[in-house]
Amino acid sequence: MFRILHLDASARPGRSDQQAHGSHTRRLSARFVERWHALRPEDTVTHRDIGASPPSPVTGAWIHAAFTSPEQREPWMQEVLAESDRLVDELAASDLIVAGVPMYNFGMPAPFKAYLDNVVRVGRTFGFDRSRSGEPYWPMLAGQGKRLIIVSARGDFGYGPGQRLAHANHVESGVATPLQYLGIDFAASVAVEYDEFGDERLAQSLQHAEAEVDRWVEVLADEVTTAPACA
Repeated sequence: MFRILHLDASARPGRSDQQAHGSHTRRLSARFVERWHALRPEDTVTHRDIGASPPSPVTGAWIHAAFTSPEQREPWMQEVLAESDRLVDELAASDLIVAGVPMYNFGMPAPFKAYLDNVVRVGRTFGFDRSRSGEPYWPMLAGQGKRLIIVSARGDFGYGPGQRLAHANHVESGVATPLQYLGIDFAASVAVEYDEFGDERLAQSLQHAEAEVDRWVEVLADEVTTAPACA
């Protein structure tokens, strides 16, 4: 069974196609999942609303617990890591991650950074051995065919590769880099721009982003459907 992890990080509670001040990223991430289900209704979806229920930030106690070997952890350490364990379990069980991550002040929202800090976890999603010859770090989710789609939204325009504000865009790379470090095999992104202008350019950007979402759904769903079954 193919499993989708649907993440939303916007502070806005609604979708822009349903509410006047709703979120564009919630609109696009929901569209992706809805279109996917239309093609593959048997696939499962786990939705985590990071914007509404942010994960706890990493603390000194969390670091102490995470870097203590499991067999030596005290009960309080298990409690400190319980939320991280749930988030890691969801990520590890997923085949496709659809992440709605708007741009806030050139980067991702703080709750999504907290999410990444909870799932980039030694011994669970990446390995580390200082005595290992060559590279002491290795991804623990590699080779599983995991895919990542990032849908974002920006108030200004020109944040794409080679454009006027590309240097100031820390969203897509900030999301993809740590997840690919864990072994995510493929990442792509779609974004809406001109939100602060609210004119025809925003409408055209939304139309283009929706078309891109639909295209990625078709491409990835076709890949999954036609992939040979494992022996």
